Amino acid sequence: MTSQPRIKSLALVALLLITSMVTNAQTTTDTIKKETPKKWYESMSLRGYVQARYNRLLETNPDLRCEQCDRSWGDNGGFFLRRVRIIWFGQLSKQVYFYIQPDFASSVSSTSLHFTQLRDAYFDIGVDPKNEFRFRIGQSKIPFGFENLQSSQNRLPLDRADALNSALSNERDLGVIFYYAPERIRKLYSSLVAEGLKGSGDYGIFGIGVYNGQTANKPELNNNQHIVTRVTYPIAIGSQLIEPGAQAYTGRFVIPKDQISTGTKVASDYQYLDERAAATFVLYPKPFGIMAEYNIGKGPEFNTATDSIETRNLKGGYVMINYKTNIGKHVVFPFARWQTYDGGKKHELDARSYRVEETEIGVEWQPSKNFEFVAMYTISSRRFEDFKIQDNFQKGQLLRLQAQLNF
Repeated sequence: MTSQPRIKSLALVALLLITSMVTNAQTTTDTIKKETPKKWYESMSLRGYVQARYNRLLETNPDLRCEQCDRSWGDNGGFFLRRVRIIWFGQLSKQVYFYIQPDFASSVSSTSLHFTQLRDAYFDIGVDPKNEFRFRIGQSKIPFGFENLQSSQNRLPLDRADALNSALSNERDLGVIFYYAPERIRKLYSSLVAEGLKGSGDYGIFGIGVYNGQTANKPELNNNQHIVTRVTYPIAIGSQLIEPGAQAYTGRFVIPKDQISTGTKVASDYQYLDERAAATFVLYPKPFGIMAEYNIGKGPEFNTATDSIETRNLKGGYVMINYKTNIGKHVVFPFARWQTYDGGKKHELDARSYRVEETEIGVEWQPSKNFEFVAMYTISSRRFEDFKIQDNFQKGQLLRLQAQLNF
């Protein structure tokens, strides 16, 4: 009888010892987990989006086109994959960040679609522990224009306005850009995108840099780099948030020989002054929003009177109004944009000359974070001329549709 209490006592002691060992082991494991840094591949993420379009509904003029906007405009245009993007990014260490973005729906010509082409490939090097001062090295967006910096995944109109987008084909180039923004402003820029307020992303409140000047995926053709600078600052006024800004760039652009028609007169060295200055005003949609930008400058442009590419003045901009509202769990953005542009497009044949007046009225519907649908009615007047096609004035209307998948 006396052995039973002893057995119970021994069992209790054993149980306490096992419990203590398990607790200590768990504590040690937790300590190791906290002290072991992440592997570099554990800091990487993937995201992306796909845009499918159709532009031919209610079309009144099949000869109305916009080469830099959307190659499926006009005659023989059908269903079209405008963008297929997968973005690979990550904070490799406290002061080193990388971002790589190919597009699997690039159109290298009017007869070949869906080629893979690099859009972004850069890394950010933070100068201080908070990364308030950083250098961006590689191919990235050049900080000229709010709408140019705004991702096509977030933008309301289907294409960027001609006036500022004509400055940079695909908005990108190779170079080194220095950015500065206080930590609280960087967090604000991230929240504006995360909350669906159509922000531009984090490009600092001040940026300055040098880049090749021939635009993305094009080789440099002279020994001079372009210089760009941008200043902007978000200001809270009650519950509203505005962001005024200014930007400018200057350089020498070389017209590639394969972009010149036989018979077109050009400068002996094919180089032309390429410089612009622009002003920006943004009122974020809380719920009513406004975006307005205007730029002036000089650049190469075809002159029909002399059959030559000359350095000529350019000007143009846009104003857009929009409204953010929720219908149940659905997010709806009605919007309207008016734009004008008078100048050349250096990326197109013979630095094609343009005169544009255009009004767009549309709505974006987001039934979930993974799917968006845009319907946009376009009323357009465009004169676009080069050596081969002169006295080319096209006017028309069309309904444009886009379905977008986000992941």
